[in-house]
Amino acid sequence: MPRLDVNRSGEMEVFLQVVDRGGFSAAARELGLTPSAVSKLIARLEARLGAQLVHRSTRKLTVTSEGRKFYDGGVRVLADMDEVERGAAVDTTPRGRVTISTSMAFGAHVLIPLVPAFVEAYPHVALDIGLTDRVVDLMDERADIAIRWGPLAASDLIARRLGETAQVIVGSPAYFERHGTPRKPEDLEARHTLDFCYRRRAPDWPLKVAGRLVEVPVRGMLRASDGEALRLLALEGAGMARLSRFQVQADLDAGRLVTVMERHNPRDAEPIHAVYLGKPGRLPGRVRAVLDFLVEHLALDPRFGHGHMDRRPR
Repeated sequence: MPRLDVNRSGEMEVFLQVVDRGGFSAAARELGLTPSAVSKLIARLEARLGAQLVHRSTRKLTVTSEGRKFYDGGVRVLADMDEVERGAAVDTTPRGRVTISTSMAFGAHVLIPLVPAFVEAYPHVALDIGLTDRVVDLMDERADIAIRWGPLAASDLIARRLGETAQVIVGSPAYFERHGTPRKPEDLEARHTLDFCYRRRAPDWPLKVAGRLVEVPVRGMLRASDGEALRLLALEGAGMARLSRFQVQADLDAGRLVTVMERHNPRDAEPIHAVYLGKPGRLPGRVRAVLDFLVEHLALDPRFGHGHMDRRPR
């Protein structure tokens, strides 16, 4: 029998806040406690469990493997409790803060333009938005949702497909006036191509030639860490870039950029997923509100295909 004087859900909530906020002081501010009280509570929790959950130092707090297991389990338990309380409560309005990690391009051209409508629909849900083309660890970055492109590797994360986006090769009219317009794959070899400089970049551009898919090596002199920087370089006439259509559609419509090699475009599309920890049926209402909102609005956007239900990557 558990001791009745042990508030296990309260201890769990404090520990989750320590991990989410990256330290005792930040968690204390969020919870309205003193850092000393938070430290003592975590020490008491570790003593009760007989396991060290975090390594403490003057500069950094590191979660142990036992702490990560307890964190993952705590997220599920507290989500279950939230679900039970929502079912019994009269007010089921989503509340709380949701941290989203996404790319510079998706953030600038899709997510941020949707924020005013989301805030109007869910005034009690606060958003923290982090923009990076680097693949983040949801635990390390303390993110509730990460939006990712391409095939997903097997993991413990759950994925909801938001849609897919086509890829196009683009450049500015001024660039093609100076250097000519490429007509066939061989023309790309002697031209400026704009490339990604992070490790997960695709080293080649796929093109269709005589019904066959070929990979054209990209050896650009200019590289950047994110797609939005490549778009800006293309707008300045620095070269050609292969980017998602959603990112450049407004520029194409306005004539600031033009597509090339469309007859060789393989019409490949990259899937876009929202990934998160937990189980589809056991999400906090605040996280579910964000996911449902994204699925609904991207399904109405002609730049994207329809999304699908949540699943675990295989």
